[in-house]
Amino acid sequence: MLVTAYLAMVVLLVLCVGLELTARRLTPPQPTPSAMGTNPAFRRFQTVFLRGYLLALSADWLQGPYLYKLYRHYSFLESQIAILYVVGLASCVLFAPVASWLPQVLGRRRTCLLFCVAYSACCLTKLSRDYFILILGRVLGGLSTSLLSTAFQAWYVHRHVDVHDFPKEWIPSTFTKAASWNHGLAMGAGLVANMLAEWLHLGPVAPFLLAVPCLGACGWVVLTDWGLEEKDGSLEGDNKKPLLGPSSSAPLARASARARFWRSCQESLRCLLSDRRVMLLGGVQALFECVLYIFIFLWTPVLDPYGPPLGMVFSCLMAASMAGSLLYRLATSTRYRLQPGHLLCFSMLLAFFSFFMLIFSTAPGQPRPRESLLAFLLLELASGLYFPAVSFLQGRVIPEEKRAGVLAWFRLPLHLLACLGLLALHREVSGTGGGEGGSGTRHMFGGCAVLMLAALLAVVSLFTLGRNDVDLRLDGPKGEGDN
Repeated sequence: MLVTAYLAMVVLLVLCVGLELTARRLTPPQPTPSAMGTNPAFRRFQTVFLRGYLLALSADWLQGPYLYKLYRHYSFLESQIAILYVVGLASCVLFAPVASWLPQVLGRRRTCLLFCVAYSACCLTKLSRDYFILILGRVLGGLSTSLLSTAFQAWYVHRHVDVHDFPKEWIPSTFTKAASWNHGLAMGAGLVANMLAEWLHLGPVAPFLLAVPCLGACGWVVLTDWGLEEKDGSLEGDNKKPLLGPSSSAPLARASARARFWRSCQESLRCLLSDRRVMLLGGVQALFECVLYIFIFLWTPVLDPYGPPLGMVFSCLMAASMAGSLLYRLATSTRYRLQPGHLLCFSMLLAFFSFFMLIFSTAPGQPRPRESLLAFLLLELASGLYFPAVSFLQGRVIPEEKRAGVLAWFRLPLHLLACLGLLALHREVSGTGGGEGGSGTRHMFGGCAVLMLAALLAVVSLFTLGRNDVDLRLDGPKGEGDN
C-alpha cells in the first residue's frame, strides 16, 4: 500500500495539471471589471482577508488525516470512536445557530478570534488520553467548524459592502480565489501531516500540535492586520466598540440580533417549504453530504490495517476532489457545454458505484485494500463534481437574500442523518472489539449506496419537475456567473 499511495499521488497530480491546462485553454478568461483589477484598496483589502482566512483553513486541514488514527493510537474501540465523531457532528448542529448569531452580538472580528482560541483548545485536548477530555475537544471542534464557515465570511462581506462600499459583484472573486487555494492547502496539509507523523516518527498527535501555531498566526493577523483595516475604515461596525470588554449598547444589540435571527429562520423555512425545487435540492444535499461524513469516519479503519501513509492517502483524496472540480470546469466550458444537472446526476452515479465497489472490497476474510482506495478516490472525484454543480443550482433556485438561512436548514437533516449512521455503526460493533470482522463497515457502505440511489432519484425528480425551467440550465437568463 505504501507504493500504491505514492504512485496514486503522482498520477493524480499529473491528471490535475493536465486538466488545469486543458481547462485554461478551453475556458475563455472571465471578464474582470477594470476598476476591480486596478483598485489598490480592494486588492489590499482582499490580501488582508485571505492572509487570515487561509491560515485558518490550513489549521483545519492539518487535523484531517490522523484524527481516527489518533483515537486508535489511544486504544479506543471503533464504537467509542464513532461516539466521538457523533459528538462532533451533533455539536455542529447545535452550534450552527449560535455561529450565525455570535458575529452580530460579539462582533465579527472578535468571533474570528474566538474561533482561533476554541480551535487551539480543541487541538490541545488531543494530548489527553482521557475519553471525556476528548469529548470536550469534539464539542470545541464543532463550535470551531461552525464559526469557520460563518464568522470569516461575515467579516469580509460586512467590510466589503458596508465599509468600503465596493460593488457586490466583486465578492465572488475573493471566495473563488480562496477556493482555488483550498485544494492546494488540503493536499499540502496531508503531506506535512504525513511528514510529521510518519517520516519524523512524531506520532499522530503531531499534526494537531502544528495546527496550534497556525491558529496563533491566524489570530495575530485578525488582531493586528484586520484591526488596522478596521481602524482605517470609515464606517466602523466592529470597531465602534472595544475589542475586549462589554459595550454599553450590548443588551440592545443582543435583542436586535436575536429578533433578526429568528425572523431570518422563519423566512428561510418558508422559502424551503414553499418551493418544491428547493426541497428536492435540499434532499440531494442532505443525502450526498451525509454519506461524505460517514466516509470521513470509515476511510481510515478500512485502509490503516494495511499500513498506507495516511497523510499521503489524504492528499490523494484531496487531489481526486480537485480533479473532479477541474472536470466540472472543463465539462461546462464553451466547447462541451454540459449542464450542471447532468453532472450532478453523474456524480450521484459515480458515488453509488464507489460504495458498490466497497461492499465487495471490504468483504470479511477477503479484503482488497487497493480496490477500496480506488473506490475512495472515485468518491472524492464525485464530490469534486458535486459541489460546483449543486452550488450553481442553489444560486439559481434559492433567492440570494434567503440563501444562507435555507442552506442552514439543509445542514440540519444532513448532520442528523450522519449521526444516525454512525450510531447504527456503534450499535453493530459495540462489544465486538472494534468491529474487526468488518461486517459493520460493509453494512454501512451498503446503506450509503442506498442513500446514493435515493439522492439520484431526487435529482431526477428535480429535473422532471423543472424540465422546461431555464433557471436550472447553464444558459439561463441569470448567466453562468451565479455559480
